[in-house]
Amino acid sequence: MGEAVEPFRIEASDADLADLGERLRRTRWPEPEPVDDTSQGVPLDFVQRLCAYWEQEYDWRERERRLNAWPQFRTNIDGLGIHFVHARSPEPDATPLLLTHGWPGSIVEFQKVLGPLTDPVAHGGEADDAFEVIAPSLPGFGFSDKPTETGWGVERIARAWAVLMARLGHTRYVAQGGDWGSMVTTELAGVDPDHCAGIHLNMAIALPTEEDLADLTEAEQSALAGFDHYQKWDSGYSKQQSTRPQTLGYGLVDSPAGQAAWILEKFWEWTDHDGDPEDVLTRDELLDNVMLYWLPATGASSARLYWESFTRQSFAEVTAPTAISVFPGEIFRTSRRWAERRYTDLRSFTEVDRGGHFAAFEQPERFVAEVRAAFRTMR
Repeated sequence: MGEAVEPFRIEASDADLADLGERLRRTRWPEPEPVDDTSQGVPLDFVQRLCAYWEQEYDWRERERRLNAWPQFRTNIDGLGIHFVHARSPEPDATPLLLTHGWPGSIVEFQKVLGPLTDPVAHGGEADDAFEVIAPSLPGFGFSDKPTETGWGVERIARAWAVLMARLGHTRYVAQGGDWGSMVTTELAGVDPDHCAGIHLNMAIALPTEEDLADLTEAEQSALAGFDHYQKWDSGYSKQQSTRPQTLGYGLVDSPAGQAAWILEKFWEWTDHDGDPEDVLTRDELLDNVMLYWLPATGASSARLYWESFTRQSFAEVTAPTAISVFPGEIFRTSRRWAERRYTDLRSFTEVDRGGHFAAFEQPERFVAEVRAAFRTMR
């Protein structure tokens, strides 16, 4: 492939879809959880209901057409094939915007925001807010290649993203991310400061000091209580993926119900809903995201990002222009004063009224408004 940028289409084979249906029909289910909440994990009836829909009603071919409506490409960077969506804008002066997803997300998260971001005039906005969007799949995720050697952590991914943007001819661009995308985006601002003009994060990691802990606001107390719950009851997946991703992968790559449950637990816990993630995302949308793990068999390869990066996270000072949006259902909600200490050129800090960890997926209109407002401060 060299440095070529080649067109790509998502095209599952009939054999792969038949195999999926057969595996779903042959699922050996566990007994129901002996609790009436999610303290032991995602409920059996929810997973069974969604898997039955997956096997009997979900129309992948129609969903595939929707995903392929946006141009996609692959290019080789540092020995790895990288898949990305490239959504151009009708506006000639559109700002290049690099969007990076995390785990257990994918480029599916951005499908509802690509139109408003690239063509704001058609969606009630101003031409000055137009973006040319580049949304890559992380290495080991989606239709990017799976690394066959160690070393593909956050910093190496950020450097690959800098190469990608240069290869596409962008000498000035902005970047946005949540979850691992937030870490990659933050790192990118440091490794490519001459070209990355600013960043927007919807899961910024900025921690309190000992002095802060002695004088917490009510919002900060709530944020720390939420993170304490996450650490005690909701972070087992990260411990497994950061220590033994290969062992986990055997089950995820072999069982569609297992892969779905592993992902759907996080959508149950991390979306801002009223009792069921289907309050904010349709079954088709949830399964579209699962399919981008199931079809390319990335249960192990995606988990390895934790092994590569979880204990090597940097909390260094960030001098690039930064905007932060805090959604109420986020895993960790930093405060303005914590953020100002790490992000020394903080252009905006917004607390949004609705939305969770998958902000663009759950609340596309709010997400688009946040991105537009953020990068207006960096023109």
